[in-house]
Amino acid sequence: MSIFVWIVFGIVAGWIANLLTGARRGLVRDLVVGLLGSVVGGWLGSLLGFGTVARFDVRSLLIAVGGAVVLLLVLRLFGFGRRA
Repeated sequence: MSIFVWIVFGIVAGWIANLLTGARRGLVRDLVVGLLGSVVGGWLGSLLGFGTVARFDVRSLLIAVGGAVVLLLVLRLFGFGRRA
């Protein structure tokens, strides 16, 4: 995929994950969470036999969103993302 498609994919995955977890973040944070979530989701998906994030389809989006949700929950567990 081109870099533009990965950026859009990351924004969409991060935005959906933020909606599911109730996090309030901006566009750049959605992008970072989505891209890192794609990596985490692809890694976990390959370990568990679900597949990886290889192309722009529904299965890859679900894996990326799942990884982003896991990432957000782990960050919340360690206290990141809380506002003082």
